[in-house]
Amino acid sequence: MEDLDVVAWVQVSGDRMLAVRSRGRDLLYLPGGKREPGEDDWSALSREVREELGLELDRTSFRELGVIRAPAHDQPDFSHVRMACFTSGHRGAMAPAGEVDEYRYVGRAERHLLAPAAQAALDLAADNGLLT
Repeated sequence: MEDLDVVAWVQVSGDRMLAVRSRGRDLLYLPGGKREPGEDDWSALSREVREELGLELDRTSFRELGVIRAPAHDQPDFSHVRMACFTSGHRGAMAPAGEVDEYRYVGRAERHLLAPAAQAALDLAADNGLLT
């Protein structure tokens, strides 16, 4: 099986990482998703965050945090997720939209609420000094 290749936004505030729950999902994921044909990482992630949370990412602060690979959760066509993680400033009022039903900030003690790839991203954020 192929890996599901996605981009994700890692947003940390108050030692907690932003996560979203998509409609019908039991665990939390990071904002982001699959690239559309011809999209680069910036275009895909800024589109996904706009569609999911109504926010505009800041191009000048857009930085790659790292790439993780983890078991796919609730993705029967894929065994693993390859997730390129990015940080970026943003503007706008955050509100769930599109397929996202809720958002919340999750601390390290709540990692059990996260899908495996989001757990790996939480570790990546910690490894990069974004979480203590």
